[in-house]
Amino acid sequence: MSAVRTLVALLRDPRRARAVDPAHWTEVLAVARAETLAGTLAYRLEGLALPGEVVGALAEARIDAAEARRTALWEANRVALALRPLGHPVILLKGTAFVAAGLAAGQGRAIGDCDILLPRPLLDHAEKLLVDAGWEWMKSDPYDDLYYRQWMHELPPLVHGERGRMVDVHHTILPLTARPTPDAQALIGDAEVLDGGLAVLCHTDMIVHAAAHLLADGELAGGLRNLWDIHALIQERGMEGLETRAAHHGLSFAVDRALRLTHALYGTTVPARWQRLTMIDRLYRCRMMAREGWARERHKALRMMFYIRSHLIRMPLPMLIRHLWIKWRKGKAATGSG
Repeated sequence: MSAVRTLVALLRDPRRARAVDPAHWTEVLAVARAETLAGTLAYRLEGLALPGEVVGALAEARIDAAEARRTALWEANRVALALRPLGHPVILLKGTAFVAAGLAAGQGRAIGDCDILLPRPLLDHAEKLLVDAGWEWMKSDPYDDLYYRQWMHELPPLVHGERGRMVDVHHTILPLTARPTPDAQALIGDAEVLDGGLAVLCHTDMIVHAAAHLLADGELAGGLRNLWDIHALIQERGMEGLETRAAHHGLSFAVDRALRLTHALYGTTVPARWQRLTMIDRLYRCRMMAREGWARERHKALRMMFYIRSHLIRMPLPMLIRHLWIKWRKGKAATGSG
């Protein structure tokens, strides 16, 4: 069995760890790290009798995940403090939301940027407050800055000058150029308030957002981790009302496919109508499993196809051609000036 298939099998059923050949573990752990699932795998396998080197590597992964959790929660606290004058809860997204809400999806979760959601009318004020509190713009190019502000679902990314931590301030969950138009007002209005000026999306919106991020806004990089998020959310709190909510946000197609895939890979408990993959689903699964031993990527043509798809679903073709042309000219000019 390939390393990536072994990883998926272990996440689905940790008892299979006893049958993994000792020589195979290095490749499995390399793939887990590449897919940002090392911490999740470490918690899933905790307490099992495994080779000493594997036990040590998994222990380190748990330590790293605990530090990521601590850092993410501290950064969320700093962001909430800076944005307190808004008088509105800071809605956390993705990994930071999972750990702040104490969800199983946050156990061992790799966490990068601090992603937050705010009402669009508050963005100008939020931007000023964050800059005053030490965050700095990463996008100095005027075209990139304008592109974010006019067409994207978030402000240009900000990074803290001292801590080096990035915050992404969203006003919805998909680019404005994308065909689906989620109801940002409903996402914000139905968020669940936490302590400390923070909040998280309601349960069904968390699943919808994870499916949108995976299938309606990208090239499927990190797909195994995003599918695990959906699996963990459903296994912990079910999926009551999910179909209705997905339809409300215009994302039934993404949620349906995510449910079929997460059932196929992780055995997620879903109704029978989501327990069979379509032919197109199999391409998605192949893309998400496109790693060899030692975490080398494979299926280059398939990965390129999904890369192109990720751009086409973000904006209409004429706009995409114009955007790529401008970026190419700017890149060529920069190379020439160097």
